[in-house]
Amino acid sequence: MLNLIKLPQVFTINQVPKVFHEDGIISGYRHPCSSAKDCVLSLFQLTNETLNIWTHFLFFLWKLLTVVLVKDDWQDPFTWPFLVFLLSCCLYPLASSCAHTFSTMSERARHICFFFDYGALSFYSLGSAITYSSYSFPDKWVISTFHKYYVPIAVVNSVISTALACYSRLGLPFFYYNYHSIKRSFLYFTSIFVCNGEGCTVNEASTVHYQHTSLAVLTGFLFATHLPERLAPGSFDYIGHSHQLFHVFAIIGTHFQMTAIELDMYMSSVWDFSLLEISFLQVPFL
Repeated sequence: MLNLIKLPQVFTINQVPKVFHEDGIISGYRHPCSSAKDCVLSLFQLTNETLNIWTHFLFFLWKLLTVVLVKDDWQDPFTWPFLVFLLSCCLYPLASSCAHTFSTMSERARHICFFFDYGALSFYSLGSAITYSSYSFPDKWVISTFHKYYVPIAVVNSVISTALACYSRLGLPFFYYNYHSIKRSFLYFTSIFVCNGEGCTVNEASTVHYQHTSLAVLTGFLFATHLPERLAPGSFDYIGHSHQLFHVFAIIGTHFQMTAIELDMYMSSVWDFSLLEISFLQVPFL
């Protein structure tokens, strides 16, 4: 059947406008004025964006399945912060995959697509903050001034970071993803190095939070450095370039984050174990 469909042509870096260029990526570019049909068809051919799209789209399907599986627990107010987090974990990979799919329709479309991507990532950061505030704060910090203003500050941060991220398309690409990695990890760095003594919980979830924090730092490093393709331009055009690795490690990091939050939920309240039986921990990891 695919033989009857003419797949779009791919181009080299010298054949597309500079706004579409990626550091260290020489080939595999799609037409800079692709139609929506061509963008969709490009999902089924190997370009330098194909794995960027599929890594996050498959992750979106997995999270959507999880939301459906826990629908019986939506009536429990204790799970509502976690539900917000689940929805944010569905939205950000969907927005990312759509942005990468349709970003070659035009230069303007490219900017708009990634504006939505940035907004979805900010919502994911906010969803993370809501669950941290609800389940993950050390006991001695609960009801503190820091706890009281944590979510409101996260809301302001999400708005500001979205605006700055959109501005970053004009020349500050380093800032955005690293800022979000730092913001999501802030609670755990402060918990580890600032909160000491009685009431500062160290448990099974702590180790998983450390793993998530480490992966958040790694994703920021990959996004900022464009390694390994900067070391060997043209060698990682289709498979193995930094943005693909960034997507993969972000997915793994989110998985650890979800696991840690589930453990925090379990330890913060005695609640129905039926939720755990259909939780992320029981859904096979892609």
